[in-house]
Amino acid sequence: MMKPIQVGLLGIGTVGRGTFEVLARNQEEIMRRAGRGIVITMVADKEVDKARALVNGTATVTADAFEVVKNPDIDIVVELIGGTTVARQLILEAIANGKHVVTANKALLARHGNEIFAAAQRHNVMVAFEAAVAGGIPIIKALREGLTANRIEWIAGIINGTSNFILSEMRSQGLSFETALKQAQERGYAEADPTYDIEGIDAAHKLTIIAAISFGIPMRFEDAYTEGISSLAAMDIRYAEELGYRIKLLGITKRTPKGIELRVHPTLIPARRLIANVEGVMNAILVHGDAVGDTLYYGAGAGSYPTASSVIADLVDITRMHTADPEHRVPHLAFQPDQLSSIPVLPITEVETAYYLRIQVLDRPGVLADITRILADNAISIDAMMQKEPAAGKEQADIIMLTHVTVEKNVDAAIAKIEKLPVVVGKVTRIRMEQLGTQ
Repeated sequence: MMKPIQVGLLGIGTVGRGTFEVLARNQEEIMRRAGRGIVITMVADKEVDKARALVNGTATVTADAFEVVKNPDIDIVVELIGGTTVARQLILEAIANGKHVVTANKALLARHGNEIFAAAQRHNVMVAFEAAVAGGIPIIKALREGLTANRIEWIAGIINGTSNFILSEMRSQGLSFETALKQAQERGYAEADPTYDIEGIDAAHKLTIIAAISFGIPMRFEDAYTEGISSLAAMDIRYAEELGYRIKLLGITKRTPKGIELRVHPTLIPARRLIANVEGVMNAILVHGDAVGDTLYYGAGAGSYPTASSVIADLVDITRMHTADPEHRVPHLAFQPDQLSSIPVLPITEVETAYYLRIQVLDRPGVLADITRILADNAISIDAMMQKEPAAGKEQADIIMLTHVTVEKNVDAAIAKIEKLPVVVGKVTRIRMEQLGTQ
């Protein structure tokens, strides 16, 4: 029997603990699948006593993660520390020492993935990152391997559980954003500083990775358009519902003749779509391939055991491929490294989509005519419209319009003109809208 693969675990927090427990619990099953044992023999964590209690004598514990990446006995390093500074040094050091790497660190890959994969290429090691996108859902494997026959056309995903929970609560309970955020924090779904989640940055990290694998482009995080949910009003969620739509924070990437769209923002989607009905902290990713059509991947996007499920799947993959000739492995970004494309990522002004516009107006004759004329002048046609009567004693009414697909810069120009009309009160609310399918 071959000797077990030795794993060094960096960070034994939520996911690290889950990885340790699931690996121990399913040891026999995993061995039957991988063809040899996989054991964590070293753990690095600043909280040494806590780590010792968890591993209970089965692994060496150190406070110094560099000890693990330099240890010649370790075959695979699992990085679960997070952040983009020390984690980057540790991963590069592990690669330089000829060790394979498994990481759940989406921020690091989105920002420094190009450098990390180039280093791995030079040293003939694998960097696996299933756990970096959508927790336990095997979306990376589906894109890299399962759908490899397809030309991927577009992907739209709910890839941040915290913001999806907040939007679910706003819709079902009629809560304001602030109240729903507070609930998410009380339940432990949102951090004390929730910026990365609610401003769409976390989703943009994941989308960057998805786009790279789907279209064979390098990581282009700095080109992603990012807009969060913190300024969404409860009334827009309600109006969208009346029109047959739900609002979700989506990561969207599309291949177009002009370039790649890479954008994260609140989006109206038809309520009858499966993905529109994904509630709470769950994640779901809709992938459209030319041969397969639409496929949907749904599951837990975070959490100790779901994320551990992905970490361990990567460990098994590397164990199986450990002795294989590097040319026969699945390339990191699904395409051969010398075949990556330099297709541009489109600025948001060049993106084509449909829009939900809410315009607050003084209730005067001729208002609608003025607004529709401005839209027509900017080549924007209206798909649906709803006018809300002013509340008792008020003279302001809400006009809601859904547009047909148009270029974003046309909408920017039209909004600027509409906001200058003397009958329009305040700013126009604009939310992008996607049909996500043909039916």
